[in-house]
Amino acid sequence: MSNLEGTPAEAALPVACAAEPCAEVLEGRDVPLGRYTVVRRSLPNKTRRTVGAWCFLDHFGPEDVTGSPGMRVPPHPHIGLQTVSWLMSGEVRHRDSLGSDQVVVPGQLNIMTSGRGIAHSENSPSEKPPVLHGLQLWVALPEAERHRAPAFQHVGDVPELTDGGARIVVAVGELEGARSPAEVYSELLGADIRLTGGTELAVREDFEHAVVVTDGTARVEGVAVEPGSLLYLGAHRERLRFEADAAARLFLLGGVPFEEELVMWWNFVGRSHEDIVEARTAWMRGAASDRFGIVPGGEEPLPAPGLPTTRLKPRPRH
Repeated sequence: MSNLEGTPAEAALPVACAAEPCAEVLEGRDVPLGRYTVVRRSLPNKTRRTVGAWCFLDHFGPEDVTGSPGMRVPPHPHIGLQTVSWLMSGEVRHRDSLGSDQVVVPGQLNIMTSGRGIAHSENSPSEKPPVLHGLQLWVALPEAERHRAPAFQHVGDVPELTDGGARIVVAVGELEGARSPAEVYSELLGADIRLTGGTELAVREDFEHAVVVTDGTARVEGVAVEPGSLLYLGAHRERLRFEADAAARLFLLGGVPFEEELVMWWNFVGRSHEDIVEARTAWMRGAASDRFGIVPGGEEPLPAPGLPTTRLKPRPRH
């Protein structure tokens, strides 16, 4: 998915709670995604840029797309990250410059590794279900991996477990002995949890965690969370308690705190101003540069926005 803000900018961030057990509610903001879709962006946030290596989180829908084209994100580039596409309802077709062409549906995972550079598009199929609802996440690649060759993986069989009043699908990483086959390059957790009551899950003490609710209202460690905000829970917890009085659904993020400073601008995750300038220049050269390749389908690619007038600076995680 692309960041379609016309003037993407960095922000100097105030101090957030440190990586110890805490409960920090981070309000998301509405961002247009093309002509037809509005997303609720929870990461990066004013007080927090990452949770583990998770560095970007958009929640879209639930949206009735029967009278609209649904998701329409033309070809656009990425560097230095992985995209993780997770749906609760609907279908999205992924096409990329490697030749991948894969529709993702609920209960399956699309994960794309941009490495040194890739381009892709994401669109609702012409014959689509009536409701579109999902999450688009990015994972920052660590320094040792960010220049690797691009790749795409579709995971059609994602592990599932039940625990008390919860059904849990482990999209990324490992939880309660269930491990996803998704290939990542940091120690991460991403799990979809459907609640009909309460459950308590063992989590890694060296991870920091956060929760975004996608349906209903849930209580996490006693804090009520609704769609539209992210609850940051800090680190050094051995267990997390989840409760709901009625059906609710949430996505649990976790990972070892990501200590590398990042330059995040538009669809690029780098380490310096020069990283971003080089990637933008290559993208705007189009076919004259072979860095990103061509996405099949004949769609007009997104132009990159203009760079800010000041140098982009690496920023810490909070």
